[in-house]
Amino acid sequence: MAIFLALQSPELQVIGLTTIFGNVYTTLATRNALHLLEVAQRQDIPVAEGSHVTITRGTKLHIANFVHGADGLGNMNFPTPTGKAIEQTAAAFLVSNANLYPGQVTVVALGPLTNIALAMQLDPEFPRKVRQIILLGGAFSVNGNVNPAAEANVFGDPDAADMVLTSGADILAIGINITHQVVMTEVEREELANCGGRCAQLLSKMLGVYYAYHHESYGTEGVYLHDPTTLVAAIDPAFFTYVEGVVRVQTTGITRGLTVFDNSKKRYGEISPWCNQPKVKVAVTVDGQAVLKLVKERLICS
Repeated sequence: MAIFLALQSPELQVIGLTTIFGNVYTTLATRNALHLLEVAQRQDIPVAEGSHVTITRGTKLHIANFVHGADGLGNMNFPTPTGKAIEQTAAAFLVSNANLYPGQVTVVALGPLTNIALAMQLDPEFPRKVRQIILLGGAFSVNGNVNPAAEANVFGDPDAADMVLTSGADILAIGINITHQVVMTEVEREELANCGGRCAQLLSKMLGVYYAYHHESYGTEGVYLHDPTTLVAAIDPAFFTYVEGVVRVQTTGITRGLTVFDNSKKRYGEISPWCNQPKVKVAVTVDGQAVLKLVKERLICS
């Protein structure tokens, strides 16, 4: 949904897709990105495959095939795409484009932040060369969606998340405290199915597994629009309000993946890992109905 939304938004110029493990392994994420670009008839956009392991070389032991299906696209079992990923790694692709367009590139990070952390290792100036990093991650003041402490993307590579969030880049974090306020009901899904758009009709079919997951896990009749909502922040940040402060990520123990926000209102007496860290923006409100309206309008046209 977020990819199609980006392609249907004249405010954005999509210069590439990078892939990372999440609900599926990285290899399948790459295949899915290539397939979606074929559906949208945008094979001109390069796809750079990302890391298969975390920043600490850990492997992803489990995938969330119960959320989006075993293929990551609603168990549609699409044929193998004809396109191929470029030879550059995702991290190298990020660095090269940040150097090619200094101060102009916005990275919309919809998965674990491993590739961005690797880009920072390749080029320590990367955080200052990109315009902004808008990331889907964290569960600020609410329970996580992997366990009570952690949101899925941060949990996928908490060490990378902590590196990125303390890198000094201009960061806007969209947590699930925000995305849970943007819900697409079955009525909106039917609107996608009944319109004439090829991409919209395909999305309606793919969403079946996602709706079933929400019904079973949350007892709701709608789905949370995590990724599209985060993409909307790149289209028009006026839909959101945010506060600034330091965010650190717990990397071990039962609260691994927990995002902790310091609003900087208190000056603590002792020196700690919180001291002298750069601030980031954390979204605190969203106009959920306006975001949903924009997403529907753009996708129905696709």
